[in-house]
Amino acid sequence: MRMRLMLLGGGSALGQALIRQGALEDIGFIAPVPPQGGWDAASLTSLIDETRPDAVVNLAFYYDWFQAERVASAKLAEQERAVERLASICQHYDILLLQPSSFRVFDGARSTPYTERDEPVPLGELGQSLLRIEQGVRSASPRHVLVRFGWLLDAEFDGWLGRFLELARTREDILMADDRRGMPTPIEDAARVLLAILKQLDCEAPLWGLYHYGSHEPVASHSLANVILQEARAKAPLACAQVTPVAHSALSDAQDIPQHVVYNCKKIMHAFGIKQRAWRVQLGELLENYYRHHAPDE
Repeated sequence: MRMRLMLLGGGSALGQALIRQGALEDIGFIAPVPPQGGWDAASLTSLIDETRPDAVVNLAFYYDWFQAERVASAKLAEQERAVERLASICQHYDILLLQPSSFRVFDGARSTPYTERDEPVPLGELGQSLLRIEQGVRSASPRHVLVRFGWLLDAEFDGWLGRFLELARTREDILMADDRRGMPTPIEDAARVLLAILKQLDCEAPLWGLYHYGSHEPVASHSLANVILQEARAKAPLACAQVTPVAHSALSDAQDIPQHVVYNCKKIMHAFGIKQRAWRVQLGELLENYYRHHAPDE
C-alpha cells in the first residue's frame, strides 16, 4: 500500500476489524486516539493539518450511526459539523475521504432494491443527519467514496446483536417485525469491503462516488432473529425459544427505521470487483466472538 492511511475510530468494532484484516495483508493504519470529548471540527482540523495522510477512513462516529438505539440531536449536529470540516480539509490537502453511511437515508417505502440513483427520503432524525453528511461530503470533497451499508452486525455487548442476545437470555418473549426487510452485514464483511476499496484506490483508480453494499440474502428482521437464536442456543442458555412476529407498524421504532431497504449492489461489483458474501455463513463466527468476550455468567 503506497498511500498513508488514517483511520478515525480505530477503536470501534468496525475499525478493529479493518485493522485486523489490513494486518493480514501488511496494510497499516495511522489510528489516532480521539480527544477526551471525542472528535470535533477543531480537533479534526488540527489532526489533518499535522499528519497530512493520503486517505482518511472516517469511522469516528461508528457506534452512534450504526449501533446506538438513539442519539441526541445536539450530538448529531456536532457530528455533522465535524464531518463537514473533515471533508473540507481533505479537499484542501487533496486527501481521499472514505465515508460510510447507512440504509437509514431511505424511507423503506418501496419493495424493489434501491440503487445509488434513487432519491433518499430519510424518516428519522439520524437518517436526516446522515443524508446531510453525505451531501456535505459530496459537495466539499470531490475525491470521496461514500458506502451505504445495510444492517451492520458486530460482536459488542452494546450493539444491536448484543442487545438482542441479552434480551433472549433473560426474556421468553421478544417481538420482531416479519414485514421489515434488510440486508444483515457482519462487520468483518464490511471491513473486507472497505479494504478492497482502499486497495483499488491505491492503484490510482478514480472510482469516486456513492456505492451500496449489504451481505447476500435480504431477510425479515423476525427471520434473522430466529436464525440467530438457533445458532446462539448451541453456545449459551437462552430464555427465548422463538421470536414472536408482529407488524412493522406495531413497533415503537417504526417512525425511525425504514421498513424495507434492500440494495442493488451491482455498481460496487462493477467498479471494485466486490462480490456479496452470505451473512448466514459468517454468523457462526460472529456469535463465537460475542460469547468469547461476553460470557453468559458475566
